[in-house]
Amino acid sequence: MKAPPSPARRSRGRGGQSGRPVRRTSGGLARLGPLPWIAPVVLLILAVVVWPVIELIRTSFLNISIAGIVRGSAGTDKYKKLFDETDFGHVLLWTVLWTVVVVGVTMLLSLCLAQLFNQNFPGRRVTRWALIAPWAASVLMTAIGFKWMLNRTAGVLNTVMIDLGIIDSSRDWLGSAGTAWPWMMFVAVFVSLPFTTYTLLAGLQTIPADVYEAARIDGAGSWQTYKGITLPLLRPAFLVGVVINLINVFNSFPIIWAMTQGGPGSDTATTTVFMYKLKETDIAESAAMSVVNFAMVVVLVLIFLKVSRWNEED
Repeated sequence: MKAPPSPARRSRGRGGQSGRPVRRTSGGLARLGPLPWIAPVVLLILAVVVWPVIELIRTSFLNISIAGIVRGSAGTDKYKKLFDETDFGHVLLWTVLWTVVVVGVTMLLSLCLAQLFNQNFPGRRVTRWALIAPWAASVLMTAIGFKWMLNRTAGVLNTVMIDLGIIDSSRDWLGSAGTAWPWMMFVAVFVSLPFTTYTLLAGLQTIPADVYEAARIDGAGSWQTYKGITLPLLRPAFLVGVVINLINVFNSFPIIWAMTQGGPGSDTATTTVFMYKLKETDIAESAAMSVVNFAMVVVLVLIFLKVSRWNEED
């Protein structure tokens, strides 16, 4: 009869080792952690965001001919030339006003529409679908459509207003800054409403119904409930809508270029349109305007986030 193995023998594991747990060495990928998974995204950001910004800044310090030939360094001359432009201050002022008015009106109207679409009423599904139309259409196509509507000789707006006796003769609505700016702001709000409304509507639908029920039991009125519950819980969605609209509206190009091309002169130009027009005469100065434009967007967003205290809990 075979004798049972001794305790010392039983305590050995595979490979003749003792009973202590075997420590496995980590592989190369395990040592890198999540880097292999996020590396493609990081490379994409470096390729389409960081590198163009670096190249843009580098270009703004060069002396480049109209044909695109680099003729050496220009130092800060292009920035000095840009700041000495007669229309520079006017363009900056109107860009800020354009952004504040369009974003402000868009957020206010979107808040009202989101609150409406969050209610049950006949035809709600149809109206929700209808709101998508300005979003689904091309921004450039929408701007051209409004330009035709506002045309002095064949525009439907002049025809209707003359037939109704509102005006005596046709007007060139896009011929002067006083009438062109309101119409361009209207178009910008029109195309911005769908995204912002659906963003706020999604935020409203995440608010639990039992929170409102508890407020009703406590005797809170409609305004108290809206101010104390709806608006605070809607804050994350509201911040997303404002930040995205700030960036989009500030950098808006198709609407202004399609309707007025920044004219007459630069009276209806924003920084993006002004930058595009500068490239016809000085590529490096246009690059300098792009750098200023990028810095202004960053500053506006940071100011808003600071004022809104986005990272603080109520």
